Amino acid sequence: MNVQVEDLGKNMVKLTVEVEAEALDAAIKSAYNKQKNKISIPGFRKGKVPQAMIEKMYGPDVFYEDAANAMLQVQYPAAVEQSGVEVVSRPTVEVTQIEKGKPFIFTAEVAKRPEVTLGKYNGVTVTKIDTSVSDEEVDAEIEQQRNANARTVTITDRAVAEGDTAVIDYEGFVDGVAFEGGKGENHPLEIGSHSFIDTFEDQLVGKNAGDEVEVNVTFPEQYHSADLAGKPATFKVKINEIRAKELPELNDEFVQDVSEFDTMAEYREDTKKKLQERKENAAKGTKEDEAIQKIIDKSKMEIPEAMIDMQAENMIEEFAQRIQAQGMSFDQYMQFSGMTIDKMKEQVRPEALQRIQSSLVLEQIAKEENIVVSDEEVDAEIEKMAAMYGMKADDFKKYVSDSDKDSMKRDIAVKKAVEFVMANVKERAKAKSKTAEADAE
Repeated sequence: MNVQVEDLGKNMVKLTVEVEAEALDAAIKSAYNKQKNKISIPGFRKGKVPQAMIEKMYGPDVFYEDAANAMLQVQYPAAVEQSGVEVVSRPTVEVTQIEKGKPFIFTAEVAKRPEVTLGKYNGVTVTKIDTSVSDEEVDAEIEQQRNANARTVTITDRAVAEGDTAVIDYEGFVDGVAFEGGKGENHPLEIGSHSFIDTFEDQLVGKNAGDEVEVNVTFPEQYHSADLAGKPATFKVKINEIRAKELPELNDEFVQDVSEFDTMAEYREDTKKKLQERKENAAKGTKEDEAIQKIIDKSKMEIPEAMIDMQAENMIEEFAQRIQAQGMSFDQYMQFSGMTIDKMKEQVRPEALQRIQSSLVLEQIAKEENIVVSDEEVDAEIEKMAAMYGMKADDFKKYVSDSDKDSMKRDIAVKKAVEFVMANVKERAKAKSKTAEADAE
C-alpha cells in the first residue's frame, strides 16, 4: 500500500491510497463467490457459472461495487494508520481507479486533529457562587414534597379555580369546520399550566362540572400547523369533572410518611443539608464551565467543519437513543416535532463546537502538565462500569478492547486536567458592571 497525504488547509487533508492489484483481484474473486449462487445463466447450473462468463454477460465491472466496499472497509483504516494522521471526522471517499489487474486507488478527505496553543490555564479567575441555603428555600423544597404527596379529590361544591384539573371533552372549529387533531375526550387539563393555546384555560375558570362552554381563542402566528396558524377558533367544551389536590398537613406524621425521620426539625435539617449539597454540586459545575470557557477564549485552534459535523451527528444519535429508551421512535419524534435532521444539526452545532473545544484544551493541558493515567486507574474505571451492568470485572474485561482502554485513558486524563485547573482557580465576587469585570480580569 502506498499512501500520500495532501494538506488541504484548515486542518483538512486528502489521503490518496494505492493498493496492490493482487488485493483488488482477490476482492473481486470474493465478491464473485458471494454472488454466484444468485446468478442464473442458461446452460449453467446455479452457482456454477464461471466468473469470466458472468463478467462477459454483465460487464467487467459487475463485481466492482462489492469489491470496492470490501476493500475500503479494510484498506481505509490501514491507510489512516500508515499516514500517521489523527483523523477526527468521517471520510469523504472517492474511488478513482478500479480495474482488474490494476492497482486500486481511492482518495479520502478527512479532518485532522487541530493543534492547540493554550492561553492562560493556571490560576483562571471564576465567579464566586453563594451556596448558602435560606429558610425560604427549605420551606419551598418541603412544599414541593407536600405537593408531590397530595391526593386528588373530586370537587362537587364549587366551580373551576386556578390550579384545579378540569376533565373535559372538546372539539375545535375554524370557520365553522372541525379541524383534524382538535378533538378529545376526558382530557385532564390543569388550569394555569398554559398547555392549551391562548386563553383557553382562563375561560373555564368559574364554570361548573356539567357545564358546556364555548371557548374562543386564536392560534399563534408561528403555530406548527400552517393551516391553523394565526386563525381564530371556537372550541365546544364540556366539563365532565373538577379535580383538586388535597395537601397533607405539615406535621410529624407527614415527616414519618415521606422520610426516615420522626420530627419536622430533623426533616428540615436533612432537607437543608441535601439542598446545600445540590447547590455546591451545581456551583462546582458552573465554575468548571466558566473556567474552561475562559481557557478556550484565550487559546488558539482551528476547528474543521467536518469535525463539528461528526460531533453534531454523534449528539443526534445520542438523543435518538434517549428518545427510544422513552418508548418513542426517533422518526415519530421528528414527525410530531416538525423537526428535520438539518434543523437539528443547526440547533446542536454550538454545543458540538463547545464540546470539541473543551476536549481539545483539556487534553492539551493534560499533555503539557504530564498528566499520566495508570493501568490501575483504567482497571478501577472498568470495575465501575462492570458494576453498572451487574457483571464481574474479569468478565466485563473480555468485552473491552485496546481502543476502548485508550478512550478510557483519554477520558480519565481529561477529568484529571479539570481537577488540575479547578485546584488552581481564583474566585472573585460577581462584578457589578462590565468595566469592573474587565478590571478584575
